[in-house]
Amino acid sequence: MERTYVCEVKESTDTSVLLRGWIHKIHDLGKITFIQLRDKTGIIQLVLDKKFEERLKLEMCIEVLGEKAFNEKAPGGIEILVNSIQVIGKAYYDNLPFEINNYKIKAALETQLDYRTISLRRPKLRAVFKIQEEITEAFRLYLREKRFSEIHTPKIISSSTEGGSEMFTVNYFNRRAFLAQSPQFYKQMMVGAGFERVFEIGHAYRAELHNTWRHLNEYVSLDVEMGFIKDEFDLMTLEEGFINFLFKHLKKTCSEELQMHNIELPDNVEIPKIPLGEVQKLLLEKFNKKSPVGNIDAEGEVLLSKYIKETYHSDFVFLTKYPVSKRPMYTMPDSEIEGVTKSFDLIYKGLEITTGGQRIHDYEMLKENIIKFGLNPDDFSFYLDSFKYGMPPHGGFAIGLERLTMKILDLENIREATLLPRDMKRLEP
Repeated sequence: MERTYVCEVKESTDTSVLLRGWIHKIHDLGKITFIQLRDKTGIIQLVLDKKFEERLKLEMCIEVLGEKAFNEKAPGGIEILVNSIQVIGKAYYDNLPFEINNYKIKAALETQLDYRTISLRRPKLRAVFKIQEEITEAFRLYLREKRFSEIHTPKIISSSTEGGSEMFTVNYFNRRAFLAQSPQFYKQMMVGAGFERVFEIGHAYRAELHNTWRHLNEYVSLDVEMGFIKDEFDLMTLEEGFINFLFKHLKKTCSEELQMHNIELPDNVEIPKIPLGEVQKLLLEKFNKKSPVGNIDAEGEVLLSKYIKETYHSDFVFLTKYPVSKRPMYTMPDSEIEGVTKSFDLIYKGLEITTGGQRIHDYEMLKENIIKFGLNPDDFSFYLDSFKYGMPPHGGFAIGLERLTMKILDLENIREATLLPRDMKRLEP
């Protein structure tokens, strides 16, 4: 007999079913025992009216053959009258590290991460990663419809893309190499190689000395680069379109998972665009909040989002016109406003999830800018030389997958949206 998944039982025309999964709960009433069986698609109630030789324990893997019976009191309105049960994955523990069948796991987040394969057995926690899976699926679908090509770029590189010292070094056959902060150089090069529009879903590495609710040292970046643009507003239009496409996709594919987290996504998203200078002035006048030079800090992001929600009824806001000094050397300067760039950040529910902008596409201009930033053009020749052969106006952005997931589900810590987190203190599991 073919295995039936829990989600298929109710609609199946078969009266007898073969199920496999984990024992989620046991309720022994003496003459009759109720067991909740859990697989990746859901939970179903089993009814045993006789004793079995082997003692059953929570989280054992079992195979069950039984008959369908409709019962309004059972979860989902259906239960399985068990004919046979076989343990196919024994449990050797004395005590579980924490209970996973309660409404909430009563263990600190660090403990849950220490036993990640146990905590993820809880459907509500695993739902986070179903949603994350569909975020990446929506990203691919949306961009492919717009003639973007998916690429895969190296993560071991010879030089920094963003500048600064926040790079992990690698001993590469007795040469010093780095783990990539982003695919920035390569995605620009592929635009010039003729792909025109590219995207990548890949890991990025930041050796930042932060250990907060919003920082990771390894994360997944959703990167986009687009050629033949007019300016940075083309990029913001593209990202706003993706957010709307994503929310519709999630409502279609993850309705149960969103419901588990009590999340209702908006039907339509319109994102206001405000220059950074105006935002800094607004924060000072309305909240008496001083901002750092050329940016806003974490508290400023939260205060701004509160104002945007009340004023524009939006969870999102684009911050535009960042100063030259706060953007990488490849960022296009604004031709109309001296000292600022054609760049932006996207803030979502009080957290920056995107950085993007138009890039310099002229060879001489880019070479000159590299020198202005105190860098040696020869160190970037593999990148710079590709601009000699006709590079179109282009730009792009990057979305932090874990940050986006965290904010969609209103999670408190980015590690909750990370399958196996890597931060300053964690290298295992």
